[in-house]
Amino acid sequence: MALTATIYRVSVELAHIDRGVYETIDLRLARHPSETLDYMATRLLAYCLEYTEGIALTDGVSSGDEPAIIVRDLTGKLTAWIEVGLPSWERLHRGHKQAGRAAVYTHRGITQVLGELNGHGIHRAADIPIVELDRGFVTAFGESLDRRSTMSLSVTEGTLYVDVDGRHLESQLTIHRLTP
Repeated sequence: MALTATIYRVSVELAHIDRGVYETIDLRLARHPSETLDYMATRLLAYCLEYTEGIALTDGVSSGDEPAIIVRDLTGKLTAWIEVGLPSWERLHRGHKQAGRAAVYTHRGITQVLGELNGHGIHRAADIPIVELDRGFVTAFGESLDRRSTMSLSVTEGTLYVDVDGRHLESQLTIHRLTP
């Protein structure tokens, strides 16, 4: 018998002061059986941090050739390719060329991520932000999520503040750049 995805419903009060984005978001997030809690938590954080009109979560680890998060304009044209974890350099290259903008959000060791992605001739590699999320923060955030959660997320001066059902967490957002 095949395992099915676990559905999380998350209500988010978003205040991304650094970008001037203020929204209330109701998300339905499917966690695939092979997806770790840390990966799902990073995917949720990346969605909130990238939030804009036209943003959508894909099927996550089971999405095949799509990234974890995509952004499309009103015509349906792909405008952003957002990866989570440690994507292959080929996939990141293809996605960045196709969308014109790409980003990676990772909870993995930054040395490993940069080592895997640097030096491969990725399309406009230096334009791709690699956002490092503290592993302990991501784990604590993921463990705070219930299948129905209410949270507030704010970003100011590069610091991420999250309250999940009364539990307060904070972390610095560290941005790295790739080398061609």
